[in-house]
Amino acid sequence: MATSKHIELLQEMSIFVSVVNTGSFSESARQLGVSPSSVSRAIKQLEQQLGVCLLQRTTRSLRLSETGRAVYERCTQLEQAAKDVISLCESHHQTAQGTVKIAAPKAVAHTLIHPSVMAFLGEFPNIDVHLVLDDNALDLIRDEIDILFKITNEPPQGLIGRSVMTIEHIVAASPKYLATHSIPTHPKELIQHSCIALGETDADAKWRFRKGTQKHTQKHTTPVNGRYKANHTRVRLDAALQGLGITSLPMFVAKDALASGELIQVLPEWQFETNYSGELWMLYPATRHIPAKVSVFADFIVQRLTKGC
Repeated sequence: MATSKHIELLQEMSIFVSVVNTGSFSESARQLGVSPSSVSRAIKQLEQQLGVCLLQRTTRSLRLSETGRAVYERCTQLEQAAKDVISLCESHHQTAQGTVKIAAPKAVAHTLIHPSVMAFLGEFPNIDVHLVLDDNALDLIRDEIDILFKITNEPPQGLIGRSVMTIEHIVAASPKYLATHSIPTHPKELIQHSCIALGETDADAKWRFRKGTQKHTQKHTTPVNGRYKANHTRVRLDAALQGLGITSLPMFVAKDALASGELIQVLPEWQFETNYSGELWMLYPATRHIPAKVSVFADFIVQRLTKGC
């Protein structure tokens, strides 16, 4: 294939990557700002020029052929190379500028990141911020995210990351609730209480606790019940403050209410275990040339969070 053909097919290759990432011609067209028919033509032209079938189409789904998977891997490498070139150029700007897209779990984004964004925008007028609040697993490349905040003790390989802080969870209730109910002294007693749980899966109604040393550890799992479930920490906090029951909260959400006495920690000698506990990592793509806007925001947010905002 002539060199000119290589260059001509770069756009089709990029569209091919978009179709695979979105799993849909129409969604790819929407994101690219073109018509579905033009996306279909681009894929057809790419297949014709390469002489292979890349996508196996049905009325309901798309599936990569064996050759298509290999081609997709190479095309994503080309896209990443193009992004690296852009990053290289951005890193040479004397003034960091542009939009930095950040994604974080809802509670982290609302309570920890958002307040710092307000200060960041005031200090860096040439940088805009796009904050995505999402508890789902997002992909840095596919979702075009510059910085991803993720709670995990095992950060994904192939990414650059910094551990920002430890996320701990507690169980707590208002003095009003505890004044009219017995104060639990063991996790098994929670079954007698009204508990405000996350409610997204059946496992959310089974609270896990641990205490002791690594050599002598006690563990206990207890089923909990209550009239109210909510998958947002601020909602559970408000319900607990109104005396509805005992709830689970990240410490960074509960700390002000604990300090003021509006909440009281329950079972403080036990560590509450949840899938949302662990190290909060700040992750971004592994590239030799990190855009100035990303570096500036990363340094700013780490400084703010480590100082407690």
